[in-house]
Amino acid sequence: MNVKSRARIGAVVGAAALALGAMAAPASADPATGDYRVLAGVGSDTTQDVVNGLGTAIDSGDLIASYNALGSATIKTRATGCEIARPNGSSAGINALRNAVDNNTGCLDFARSSRGVANTSSNDLTWIPFGKDAVTFAVRSDSALPQALTTAQLVSIYTCDTTTLNGVALTPLLPQSGSGTRSFFLAQLGLTEDTFGPCVDDTVQEHNGEALDSAGDIAPYSVAQYIAQGNEIDGVVDRRGDAVLGSVNGVQPQLTDGTLNTAFPFNRDVYHVVPTAELGDATIAAAFVGSTSKVCAQTAVINTYGFGTLTNCGATSLKGES
Repeated sequence: MNVKSRARIGAVVGAAALALGAMAAPASADPATGDYRVLAGVGSDTTQDVVNGLGTAIDSGDLIASYNALGSATIKTRATGCEIARPNGSSAGINALRNAVDNNTGCLDFARSSRGVANTSSNDLTWIPFGKDAVTFAVRSDSALPQALTTAQLVSIYTCDTTTLNGVALTPLLPQSGSGTRSFFLAQLGLTEDTFGPCVDDTVQEHNGEALDSAGDIAPYSVAQYIAQGNEIDGVVDRRGDAVLGSVNGVQPQLTDGTLNTAFPFNRDVYHVVPTAELGDATIAAAFVGSTSKVCAQTAVINTYGFGTLTNCGATSLKGES
């Protein structure tokens, strides 16, 4: 698809590098070298921070190891072997889990996913919901672009039929390939990987407001991530920059108290994905399965990171493969 200037790409990479430095220090980022916990997971940028928080809160930080979407090129999840390429995004995390299962490596136990099942032809993997998110669009606070759009207007922007608004030339952005937010946002617009327009820059890291560096930039953004980035939580990098969230079809993404509006049109569950064959494993079940699981019991943590809670938290009915 569209390639914006190398200056933009360099700026985004530089911003990401700075963010990685900030991510490396706090205890709530990747587990420290030599800290090998019982369950190891990778994947979604959207949920990396809340799962880091859950990992710290549950069982004195000994149960869940969650590795960020960005960081060093490789991660090591077990004391012996298990040095793997770091997955960036929901699909990459699910594929890494699939590889661990298929090859019986024991390197990964779950994947973080901000998208649902893409393929229901088998039941090898189970998507277990634990929080509610929403996705809206973001623009710069100092831009003349409107902060209220309709679904139809967003479709027109992302098919490149609308190229200017309020006299500003538009540059629609999408997250990197494999992002759950990318696939979810396109689906909400009725678009696919083959039908969004050639004017779209689809090379930016998701939920990074610093990538909106010109007046015409517009990008999807997780509302929960935006909230968490503003909550000054240890280990969460504030990447909002000058980005502000917009309303869709007259509905605001946040309530007046700043929390997630779960009635926002583009809302979604977020998941831990586990091998279906492991649902009966006592450790997996205690961590993720059912409304009284260790994850579902941490409603305060889930809310602090911007997500809404679910009545079906821990359900195991959603099965498929990557």
